[in-house]
Amino acid sequence: MPQSKKKTVAQTAEGIRMLEQKDKEIPLSFWGPYLSERQWGTVREDYSENGQPWEYFPHDHARSRAYLWGEDGLGGISDYGQNLCFAFAFWNGKDPILKERLFGLANGEGNHGEDVKELYYYLDNVPSHNYMKFLYKLPQNEYPYLELIEKNKALGKTDPEFEILDTGIFDEGKYFDLTIEYANAAEHDIYIKITAKNIGPNAAPLSILPTLWFYNRWQHGGLNEKPVLRKKDGKCLQATHERIGDYFFYLQDEVPSLFTENETNFERLFQRENESAFVKDAFHDAVIHGKKYDDITAKISGTKCAVLFQQTIKAGEEKIIYLRLTNEQQDNAFATDPETIFELRKQEADEFYDSIITDKRNEDIINIQRQAFAGLLWSKQYYHYDVQRWLHHSDGITPVTKERENGRNKDWEYFKCQDILLMPDKWEYPWFAAWDTAFQCIAVGIADPGFAKHQLILLMREWYMNFDGQLPAYEWDFNDINPPVHAFAALQVYRTEKEMYGEGDVNFLKRIFQKLIINFTWWVNRTDANGNNIFEGGFMGLDNIGVFNRSTHVPDELTLDQVDATSWVGMYALNLMEMALEIATKDLCFQDSATKFYEHFIIIGEALNSLGLWNEKDHFFYDILTMKDGNHIPMKVRSIVGIAPIFDVAVISCEALNKLDDFKKRMEWFRNYRETNDLFLPNNRLAENGDRLLSLVQKERLRQIMETLFSEDEFLAPGGIRSVSKCHESNPYSIELGGEIFRLAYDPGDSTSSMFGGNSNWRGPVWMPINYLIISTLKKYGEFYGDSVQVEYPTGSGEKYNLTSISGMLTERLLNIFTKDENGNRAVYGPYNNFYSKEENKDLVLFYEYFHGDDCRGLGASHQTGWTAVLLELLR
Repeated sequence: MPQSKKKTVAQTAEGIRMLEQKDKEIPLSFWGPYLSERQWGTVREDYSENGQPWEYFPHDHARSRAYLWGEDGLGGISDYGQNLCFAFAFWNGKDPILKERLFGLANGEGNHGEDVKELYYYLDNVPSHNYMKFLYKLPQNEYPYLELIEKNKALGKTDPEFEILDTGIFDEGKYFDLTIEYANAAEHDIYIKITAKNIGPNAAPLSILPTLWFYNRWQHGGLNEKPVLRKKDGKCLQATHERIGDYFFYLQDEVPSLFTENETNFERLFQRENESAFVKDAFHDAVIHGKKYDDITAKISGTKCAVLFQQTIKAGEEKIIYLRLTNEQQDNAFATDPETIFELRKQEADEFYDSIITDKRNEDIINIQRQAFAGLLWSKQYYHYDVQRWLHHSDGITPVTKERENGRNKDWEYFKCQDILLMPDKWEYPWFAAWDTAFQCIAVGIADPGFAKHQLILLMREWYMNFDGQLPAYEWDFNDINPPVHAFAALQVYRTEKEMYGEGDVNFLKRIFQKLIINFTWWVNRTDANGNNIFEGGFMGLDNIGVFNRSTHVPDELTLDQVDATSWVGMYALNLMEMALEIATKDLCFQDSATKFYEHFIIIGEALNSLGLWNEKDHFFYDILTMKDGNHIPMKVRSIVGIAPIFDVAVISCEALNKLDDFKKRMEWFRNYRETNDLFLPNNRLAENGDRLLSLVQKERLRQIMETLFSEDEFLAPGGIRSVSKCHESNPYSIELGGEIFRLAYDPGDSTSSMFGGNSNWRGPVWMPINYLIISTLKKYGEFYGDSVQVEYPTGSGEKYNLTSISGMLTERLLNIFTKDENGNRAVYGPYNNFYSKEENKDLVLFYEYFHGDDCRGLGASHQTGWTAVLLELLR
């Protein structure tokens, strides 16, 4: 039998839906995985005077207190306005509360900051969300809430975190695998399936509570009428909301229904009388303790409702429940076998990913990529934040104070958004971060370039971008500064879509180009205090990689000239030049803009290479600290900061140059003028075929940097490139300023510094986005230089390769973090491979925030598929 021809993306059912969706004003499906996994402990829900979200709204409040700015749930969905929400709650017969949301440690409770302590996995998803699959592992014994808090509190910074698998609660397989799936029959018609499998050796009880509820807008003046959920009959609930109309929720079998209100239990939390006994946490007491159970089951309407399936599941047995949520009333909601809908949507998902996944060397690598895509798409979240209202209005619990009004984000009162955003991690980072978004868009653009473009444009819109052109960093401090990688991301998304469909969206480039110019101008005007084209930047997204906190004033009011800030701005100028050149192929007027950013790039390159940041002795770039007396001290830290200049590289094709006479003429004039007057020029080389290389790093300096970068005693780790050289393990860098000693050492794992709190660590581990930039850079150099530049890899091995080959070998190191070795173990799981070698767990993959610099195990946020998924781009 001849093999059927592989379909292109546009020929698949999901690809067709994606094309239809991208032409919408908002390229989103009406329903999707838009629920956060943690709304408690966020800045938006914090109305304290001291700005401590974790203390003001802890996990213990979450089940009892109505949120103001969004909702959270377990494996759930909502409409894109988050009016109506659906998720699951569970009870194993032993826990003190229902498992209604994921538990984790607050920032002050863990030895390495906030940390989710649950086992859950994103198994599948597609851009339209017509098929989604999520797995949660529920222990059969009482969940160890107190043990996790107490044992982690007792640990020091050098100790590893005490994880849920360390408690022993999953030993002997005493847990349920709860697989949640969604399959759409139509945009407003969703079939829901939950499969509960008892992995344990004995029969065990399980209560499953599929739950519907409304986001509480009615108590804060957001609605004309209070929405209502009501019992229509024994197998149907009806939801009525002024914004989305009516929805009907169907059951196959009649079971008890519970109703209450999504309103705060003031009596439990604040010792104030409730207006009604029907409060947000009523189901916990009703199911677990039987309190008011009869009242809650007798009630036939409310704003929160659950249906209760109670059963005992035998060892190894599976139980399946089908549900349906639709906006059209059905005479027989399950006339069509639900499984046929699920099988069709799964088949369409397989077909779609078969068309976009190119690295298919084995099933394990295909599975890794599928779960990376799934994690990206599950990480879409409804994000609601009106800073002016948040600052100047009470939450009904704490009055407005001057401290609050003059506190966090007070300079961003115009910031008002209600959007679906890609989140880094919907539990540990349930808020956007500007440069995370850029990398997430690169990755998600492989599956859904329409949505990726929308996300990049959205971040530039007037309700996000400050009036002066600054982009908001992240909700903890919009004023902080993230690296300006958005032009780079926009180009990558543009090229991906062009490759996918054969034509690029030049209108997208034009639209975002105008916004990026405003942001670039902000960078040039605000972060170059000395006017010498060396930028100070501050935080720059690299958290505690600095010797001291670069976001605050440098000690003793000294000046710190930053290699990374300068390199990022140089890269920004170069990317804007590339963007203008691409647009100019359709609109010659943009040649002037290309020339402008070419000149910016050269001036920044001159500063970076001529003002002392390059150390001739060490063959490395270092930040420079300028003292009060005018002396300059190189901060001799060997970190990614000193590698960043290599990112400033572009290759302009001869074909493009020949189409753009004015740009070509101006570029030649500028080059000749600077050569004639003995002025600095960055690396500007012409290939035999007429292609031109532009780079901030000269060819010989590039070789020298590569020698350091590929040394296993410095940056080259088993799983990629470390963020700080291993040389600082035995030789930490320290400097005394103003009587205080500042120190930086190599930390291969979790950070031993609390500089930025939390679990952020750039002092040694491998970070995927930085490795992605390094590999992308090597590919550009390799494309131009070919075999004329070969370097040792690893340094000292005697084996030399060109840079293209090395980029491939580095990619394999990153991939090997996730793939199974000869024993079936994955490096990412480190000491927990015994659990992940079990039959039911052997194909599960988690994408962590960063990875141990020596043994590759995953660290930090356990579901930061966001930018870690740029691995997908490297495998194309």
